[in-house]
Amino acid sequence: MGKTIHRFAMLWAAGVLLLGGCGGAKETATNSEGSGGQGGKEKTYHIGVTQIVEHPSLDAARKGFQQALKDKGLSVEYDVQIAQGDQSNNQTIANNFVSDGVDLIFANSTPSAQAALNATKDIPIVFTSVTDPVGAQLVQSMEKPGGNVTGTTDTHPEAIPKTVQFIDKYIKGNRVGMVYNAGEQNSVAQIEQVKKAMQGTDLQVVSASVSTSAEVKQATESLVGKVDCLYIITDNTVVSALESVIQVANEHDIPLFVGELDSVKRGGFAAYGFDYYDIGYEAGEMAAQILQDGKKPADLPVQYPQKLKLVINKKAAQEMGIKLNPEWDSIAEYIE
Repeated sequence: MGKTIHRFAMLWAAGVLLLGGCGGAKETATNSEGSGGQGGKEKTYHIGVTQIVEHPSLDAARKGFQQALKDKGLSVEYDVQIAQGDQSNNQTIANNFVSDGVDLIFANSTPSAQAALNATKDIPIVFTSVTDPVGAQLVQSMEKPGGNVTGTTDTHPEAIPKTVQFIDKYIKGNRVGMVYNAGEQNSVAQIEQVKKAMQGTDLQVVSASVSTSAEVKQATESLVGKVDCLYIITDNTVVSALESVIQVANEHDIPLFVGELDSVKRGGFAAYGFDYYDIGYEAGEMAAQILQDGKKPADLPVQYPQKLKLVINKKAAQEMGIKLNPEWDSIAEYIE
């Protein structure tokens, strides 16, 4: 009987070693998705990524966020969910992340961040591509967010005023057409900022509202003959269908100003903007502080974009019948 017990103990010990080896291999494989995994012992974080729609700016922000965490050496498993512009999908995604018990939610857009906050007051939320965090009731203030939310805004304080100044100085006429989704709080806030920046000029906003991307072309066409230029802010619904706006602008020789640089690359005439990759990266650095260093979102101030530049698309200018002004050479970067 003693020999039987001894043999059983040996088999049990071998089984423990085998199971331990499988667990280590699994952790090591997961760590390969991050950088800096140490012998399969590093914690793997689970991050839910919620994004209202897919378009180049939001996609760039997401890539920047992931790269920052990789550069910080964190091992991360991502669950990336796109709401396809549907608010009910947006809330379902957030609720599912809470049910799954993710370590952090990365909310890429104002509607995504609002849905995440509505779903949880406990799980840390880091946002980016949010225009007015205070107005959207995500944070108490930019300096002291409070609660479980912080992140980076896609509003540079000088972007809208500088765009309005450029239109006022260089574009003939005073009617500025704006297509936006009145259901997006970030868009409503930007429209108000544009109107405020127009004070003291003879510029005026002529607007058309949409609720889905399918309505964007028709709304833009409704402004033809009523406006002297178009200005598309960082409205997720409209930007996701920007090609239809560009088509109308090209066909009718209407200068098209946009709210971010990716839209210039897609065919907009000009924008004062910054790279969304950068604000996503900055948001990723904040997430690393929360996950790795134990910082609380409440104590991390919301960050503004660090760089602002004017970019003009030469090909778009030609398509829209815009003659390039030599004065722009010293203030703008050109792309073909």
